[in-house]
Amino acid sequence: MLIKRPNDVLPSEITDETVYLKRRELLKRAGLVTAGAMAGHSVFAAASEEDPSGRILTDVRKSPLSTDEPPNSWRDITTYNNYYEFGTGKEDPYQNAVDFKPRPWSVAIKGACDKPGNYNYEDLVSPHVLEERIYRLRCVEAWSMVVPWVGIPLASMIKQFEPNSKAKYVRFKTLHDPKRMPGQRRGSLDWPYEEGLTMEEAMHPLTLMAVGLYGRELPNQNGAPLRLVVPWKYGFKSIKAIVEISFTSRRPRSSWEQAIPSEYGFYANVNPEVSHPRWSQARERPIGAGVFASKKPTLMFNGYADQVASLYTGLDLRKNF
Repeated sequence: MLIKRPNDVLPSEITDETVYLKRRELLKRAGLVTAGAMAGHSVFAAASEEDPSGRILTDVRKSPLSTDEPPNSWRDITTYNNYYEFGTGKEDPYQNAVDFKPRPWSVAIKGACDKPGNYNYEDLVSPHVLEERIYRLRCVEAWSMVVPWVGIPLASMIKQFEPNSKAKYVRFKTLHDPKRMPGQRRGSLDWPYEEGLTMEEAMHPLTLMAVGLYGRELPNQNGAPLRLVVPWKYGFKSIKAIVEISFTSRRPRSSWEQAIPSEYGFYANVNPEVSHPRWSQARERPIGAGVFASKKPTLMFNGYADQVASLYTGLDLRKNF
């Protein structure tokens, strides 16, 4: 099944602007701590029993890489998702991932690195300082959000595994478990979901391994417990529920690239000058702005051109879409 076209999205799927909450108020409610973390810190602190939004993340520092745009509300971000492992509708992940248990969790590290092996979640996360990164998110379907992620620079995590000179690309895989992920019982994609980056993209300072949202642990429907965030690429590149990271000399083929190569390329950089075969990418619809809000122009590389354009020097961005 294909990702929905923008014209296929119903007005009922668009969250009204009245659900917005000020970021400062939400962070206050979340009890977000911004002090620097020490290596080996405890990642989570227990949230109050009255709070339904997950445990609070402690020792989170703010990042100068954040946009100053106001983020979408918790409701926008957690109820309007593409996550085909839990269904193809926008609200399916929110409804179908309720009972998903993201603990315990481990990630297999493979390929061209000096420290392969199975790493549990705590081994991957605890040695690092958590950062709040407020990033723009642009979906290939031509809608957009602003999301206050909490995570670790992917480069910092990768350094743990000591990739060698043969590592030119990084391949990621999502958990394959149809019992826990009902959307995988359908043939909408060839499961498990796979994605890939060049090593240069993976090591870029903007690339994030997200573990949280709005100062709390990452909700199931948003990719718990580990989700990639590459803010200058279309959202489908930001693979969720990661269980495998491999370093390879050959360029991997992502799941959407394998399914429909004429529509979804490996790079998937946000580019308003290159239309999707079935719709324009020149403008986008901000989620949460109201049913009658007008679309706004899409920026090259989703507004991160100054930081990432140099990664693609000499590359034909129309041909290598």
